[in-house]
Amino acid sequence: MNFLENIREGLRSIQSNMLRTVLTALIIAIGITSLVGILTAIDGMQSSVNNSFADLGANTFDIRGPQPFRRRFGGRRNKDFPAISYREANQYKKAISNSYNAIVSISSRVGGAVQVKFNSKKTNPNTLIMGGDENYLNIKGYKIATGRNLSQTDLDNALNVALIGTEVATTLFEKKINPINQEIVVMGNQYKIVGVLDKKGSLTGSGDDRVIVVPLENGRALAANRELTFDITTSISGVADQDLIMEEARGIMRRVRKDANGKDDSFEIERADALAKDFEDITGYLRVGGFGIGIITLLGAAIALMNIMLVSVTERTREIGIRKSLGATSKVIRVQFLIEAIIVCVLGGIGGLIMGIGVGNLIAKVISDTASFIIPWTWMALGILVCVIVGVVSGIYPAIKASRLDPIEALRYE
Repeated sequence: MNFLENIREGLRSIQSNMLRTVLTALIIAIGITSLVGILTAIDGMQSSVNNSFADLGANTFDIRGPQPFRRRFGGRRNKDFPAISYREANQYKKAISNSYNAIVSISSRVGGAVQVKFNSKKTNPNTLIMGGDENYLNIKGYKIATGRNLSQTDLDNALNVALIGTEVATTLFEKKINPINQEIVVMGNQYKIVGVLDKKGSLTGSGDDRVIVVPLENGRALAANRELTFDITTSISGVADQDLIMEEARGIMRRVRKDANGKDDSFEIERADALAKDFEDITGYLRVGGFGIGIITLLGAAIALMNIMLVSVTERTREIGIRKSLGATSKVIRVQFLIEAIIVCVLGGIGGLIMGIGVGNLIAKVISDTASFIIPWTWMALGILVCVIVGVVSGIYPAIKASRLDPIEALRYE
């Protein structure tokens, strides 16, 4: 009996026990779904992070004041340093711009849980109010959907004009009214909308589409007596060694902040793609964990398949005896049952791949609405390989047991 004949025989046996085969293949499919689904979801989130940070450019880095919550989360010691002031931010901007071909944006978080009003419409109290300068949108990767950017006149005169995110526009105007030139109430002040930002999305949940951007000087006035901290983003084009420029920027900022020699920095400097790289490291561990969960699920499926194959051997004992009496060798019987187990696994695996791709992309889309649909060819190939291995492991013992049956005793079996 050749290889193709063994496959045909396996399919005939599967067809004769369809319900049992479907249930067994479903167990395998669930295992492959968990394996491929988790790995696909992780790849989808990684792709979303990479796309988000690609808009910021490869030569961009941020300078921020002390971040106590991040330090506590990371297990590092808190540092009691003053926030970066507006004067210090401008000193740095002037110094780095004069020394290098740099574009610098100064921004400040004016309010993080603000309710915005338009007539009787209100947003949830989760709108982010940012004060930004002329370079803020370009450096942060925002694009204008309708209207215009903040003009130099808006910035110089600290006018009450605003750019709103797409989620804010949808909530207040419900796609029934053109937001441009409409007036909204922000923290008790009226602002005229001059532009609507294009949809950006956010994997980290920071609400990039729930943002309102006002001129930086206007934002300072809006904060009234509250002390603001100013974030600085620097973009340098045409520079091969960004690490060297970052060290130069660190030195400039230390002089501006008057940090003593031998003391730690009183600020944080971080590349824009650092979060993406950190997330990539995390996803490596997540892939290992996901693979482990999938393998454990498949281990249960392998045990179930082995049990089914042992039942099949018992049911077909007389058939095995007839085959041996007609000249079938132990090797032929062994290969036949082994191929049958592999076929069941592959059929279940194909269904698991289809479900896994769908589930994985759905999870990635729920977590990040900017995640694109991906087909993980690597994980699909791995899934089929795992199916074959599971089929071999589950079928080898029943196949050996079937091949060792005595033909005379098998023919007497009732």
